[in-house]
Amino acid sequence: MPLGEDGPSWKKRAQDIREIYEFRETLGTGAFSEVVLAEEKTSRKLVAIKCIAKKALEGKETSLENEIAVLHKIKHPNIVALDDIYESGGHLYLIMQLVSGGELFDRIVEKGFYTERDASQLIRQILDAVQYLHDMGIVHRDLKPENLLYYSPDLDSKIMISDFGLSKIEGSGSVMSTACGTPGYVAPEVLAQKPYSKAVDCWSIGVIAYILLCGYPPFYDENDAKLFEQILRAEYEFDSPYWDDISESAKDFIQHLMEKDPSQRFTCEQALQHPWIAGDTALDKNIHQSVSEQIKKNFAKSKWKQAFNATAVVRHMRKLQLGTSQEGPGQTTPTSPCDLLEAGASNGSDSGGCDRSLGPSSHRLPQD
Repeated sequence: MPLGEDGPSWKKRAQDIREIYEFRETLGTGAFSEVVLAEEKTSRKLVAIKCIAKKALEGKETSLENEIAVLHKIKHPNIVALDDIYESGGHLYLIMQLVSGGELFDRIVEKGFYTERDASQLIRQILDAVQYLHDMGIVHRDLKPENLLYYSPDLDSKIMISDFGLSKIEGSGSVMSTACGTPGYVAPEVLAQKPYSKAVDCWSIGVIAYILLCGYPPFYDENDAKLFEQILRAEYEFDSPYWDDISESAKDFIQHLMEKDPSQRFTCEQALQHPWIAGDTALDKNIHQSVSEQIKKNFAKSKWKQAFNATAVVRHMRKLQLGTSQEGPGQTTPTSPCDLLEAGASNGSDSGGCDRSLGPSSHRLPQD
């Protein structure tokens, strides 16, 4: 059914979204979308609104409807919720749950103490969420640290998978656009352009676990072709001295997830039963210094705009808590980002889903 006609019951009509929400600031931009921090005028609840220009979606309407219908059904404590969908003449607005605890790497670097057990607890939450998706027949396809945000600033905050499925909506599921976005997390079978399954997510979780324990990616080369070769052959090592203090159980866990053959790779269910997750083999030794040093060197903030700027949310929440917000109750963004989007969609600014902002700008060797 074409967008703009009477659609499914979960979609609401809105002539002007700003009659319902007060736009605060832009949190990020994608190929043909913009994420805006907004406040619902009646409840004063803060949300993240993903504005999608319809002009950029011509020919993709049916698949978009299907994707959003699936997203609307997803309810899991570790997955950012899609609360509402509004439609106007020129845009779709996805009203997303706002998470305010900041990015995974930032939190690790800020900590004074960080252990294998901390990493194990993070990975367990991710596995639980992805198993939920897999049980629903959904493959995420774009798991990476940049998509992992803390729910709140609390020290014991849960981790959340953010922007779930929206990458698929934006057409970045193809091999080409995945490769130009974040090649370091892509499973070998995806790069090989073979049919793939839920196992691709399990590979990505293995890569995330690897990084959480050493602070640098398992595959690194300035040359993309050589990087792809490493991934295709599943060539990675537990380099000394960075892995000297990491348990053999942790390494075994990673090897089962970063298994080249997807049929032999651990499923989420198997990974959740591994002793490093379900048992007590994750060590309590403080590895903060070495891991945080590597994160700072290998995952410096990209000069490109992040697809979702979690830091902007944290900054805004702190302003609210301090009572120093400069914005009055009736103020709105002078020019709506969504207005700019529509202009961009009509002048061909859609980059085809290839957004290099979605990951580290390069993959380097571990830094001394």
